Amino acid sequence: MAEIDLGHIAITIAFMFGLGLLLSVVLVVANRKLWVYEDPRIDEVEELLPHTNCGACGTAGCRPFAEALISGEITPAQCTVNSKEATDEIADYLGVDAGDVVKRVARLACAGGSHVARNMAHYDGLESCRAAAVIAGGPKGCSWGCLGLADCAHVCDQEAISMNRFGLPVVDPGKCTACNDCVEICPKGLFSLQPVDHRLWVACKNLLHGDDAENDCEVACNACERCAVDSPDGLIEIRDNLAVIDYDKNHLASPVAAERCPTGAIVWLDNENPIKGKKAKRIIRKEALPLH
Repeated sequence: MAEIDLGHIAITIAFMFGLGLLLSVVLVVANRKLWVYEDPRIDEVEELLPHTNCGACGTAGCRPFAEALISGEITPAQCTVNSKEATDEIADYLGVDAGDVVKRVARLACAGGSHVARNMAHYDGLESCRAAAVIAGGPKGCSWGCLGLADCAHVCDQEAISMNRFGLPVVDPGKCTACNDCVEICPKGLFSLQPVDHRLWVACKNLLHGDDAENDCEVACNACERCAVDSPDGLIEIRDNLAVIDYDKNHLASPVAAERCPTGAIVWLDNENPIKGKKAKRIIRKEALPLH
């Protein structure tokens, strides 16, 4: 049996001990040199946030939002998901003004459900708007219209979007955090994030004119120009056969602009519920239209 070299073992142990000691010293020095102070108020403020990490405030999540609050870059009210009570509590804790930010919600520029918009073909494939849109733009006669296969509802983590009986998304403004997910996933680009004080709304993106537009959808904008004529100068213009609202002049908006719209494509929103003008045709049909 070979003799154990005690001297060699001792040297090895001493070397490992010395190396460990050296690394410990390096870590201690590095910790002192590289340590970054973090304001303890960040944790306190983060606890008062909703923890949805939705990004509606413009930051990557609730923790970065808390950090931005501490640094004074933003105001508590910029978290439009939080309750007013929690926002006020954050403001009191930090000794700052809560701020005043208008809540934004996702809105759909389409009212063409299956009872008013015609389908030109039967789609039998993957239940996804993005998949259907690949096939000649989808089965709908209006190539700009909502395909109704609920990609937006599926992607909404807040469960703020549901599908009605006619295959149209319905946004719950109380749950919507303006996270932008539905905007990004819609293949037709029908969703946008709008301040709730933008109450005059064009629920259409059809660019056809007159009868051509209404042949595809009974509630399409037909470019009749009545809304533009009835509005203060410059509030609404007809662009590419579609009514377009200039929200820089939102203070001039009123229900008057929607009163004579014959299809009801332009509406006045009351707590996000659309109110059509008196001259709009009344849709009483409760069933889907047959294939055209």
